[in-house]
Amino acid sequence: MSEAVIRTVPSPPGLLASLDPLLREWLPRQRWFAGKGRPVTGFSLVAATELLPADARLGLHHLLVRAHQPLVHALRSPERPGDCYQLLIGVREALPPRLAPALIGHVTEGPLAGRAVYDALYDTRPAEVLLEALRSRARVGGLRFEHDPRQEIRTGLVPRLMTAEQSNSSVVFGDTFILKVLRRIVPGVNPDLELPLALAREGCPRVPAPAGWMVADLAGQSWVLGVLQPFVQGAADGWELALRELAKGEDFAAEARALGRATAEVHTALARALPTVTLGHSRMRPLIDGMTARLEEAVHAVPALLPYAPGLRTAFTALADLADEGRTWTAQRVHGDLHLGQCLRSPSGQWSLIDFEGEPSKPLAERRMPQPAVRDVAGMLRSFDYAEHSATAPAPGWAETCRAAYCTGYAEVAGADPRTDPVLLRAYETDKAVYEAVYEARHRPDWLPVPLSAIRRLAAPDASRSHFA
Repeated sequence: MSEAVIRTVPSPPGLLASLDPLLREWLPRQRWFAGKGRPVTGFSLVAATELLPADARLGLHHLLVRAHQPLVHALRSPERPGDCYQLLIGVREALPPRLAPALIGHVTEGPLAGRAVYDALYDTRPAEVLLEALRSRARVGGLRFEHDPRQEIRTGLVPRLMTAEQSNSSVVFGDTFILKVLRRIVPGVNPDLELPLALAREGCPRVPAPAGWMVADLAGQSWVLGVLQPFVQGAADGWELALRELAKGEDFAAEARALGRATAEVHTALARALPTVTLGHSRMRPLIDGMTARLEEAVHAVPALLPYAPGLRTAFTALADLADEGRTWTAQRVHGDLHLGQCLRSPSGQWSLIDFEGEPSKPLAERRMPQPAVRDVAGMLRSFDYAEHSATAPAPGWAETCRAAYCTGYAEVAGADPRTDPVLLRAYETDKAVYEAVYEARHRPDWLPVPLSAIRRLAAPDASRSHFA
């Protein structure tokens, strides 16, 4: 990459101070901002790199900033360095109308005074700079761009930002590649890169193999910033597909069965690629204690759970009893946040699994811990429930049919049906439903009846035997 395109110099002094008042207003409004509900009181700079010269018509700054926020629910709570965010700041003298949705604000002082700053991923040229850096394996200050030489990254691919954003941002390049730009980042090995690379080494076709990745090397630690993968053109995500079939009154069992097979293929490949562990009493106890603690916290946060708490606890005590009796389970690396929206079906009917980051709110070390594979299964079973309750017309029994078909497909590949271990499956589905109840109560109260319907079932006497056997 030529020096005219990217200069390996730090961003100018005073840059963050001049952006501070604009970022305090803009950052909390972004869907990927994790600290909602708490004011941003300031920022500290982790790293800043100028990617396009600031004196040109278009400037581009790569920033890693830590947002300072008070602790939750504490009177006179101290401020603390909060989450670290990756920002790509575009700089223009005037923002064209097409970039109006990307505006962060107009800088009044400092090195960018008199200029407009904006989220550069909305803009074609900055996105092209990132792809070119990946193609040429550039080194830019502390930033390192890598790509798999077995996958060609062609020039001239036109970028477009995907608008359906969640906890990150994604740019599609010419229907060939998709670049997932991580927003809330932490140092260490990120499973969203680690697991797809491991699966690629195993030749697993169910997960797109990374074509490139962005990394920041800072103070002896690596921070994964983004992953470039092949774009599955014409693919439908499982959530959209399920809702579409529900709206037409069509059966989804065949797709659920195929999705179960795909999940099992990924699990078996991960078990080959990465170490597995045996969970006996001493290793199961912390997992069970964590489930129980989350239930107790949830009951305080969501009063509607109170009548069901005794029955829900039995899901965890039953698992503890099996561990006490000497029962063991195998744990391995898993997806960690599997649901219909994390699955893609190609026009040819092939299912793929994506987004291996895990639950972003959990610490990285926890997301990388081996878990029973049934954790992913439980997440998908809950997703079928959500789809049925989201249907525009009643579809009684739809989710139950999908759940059975999914487990059947899973067993065809894995050699064991998740329903043959009903106590373990019930515990993990209960833990997931409790999490959902807290989330919905806080963010989408109208959706609270969805997990509550599962809560009632899971809390019933003999729930394991009646529902999972």
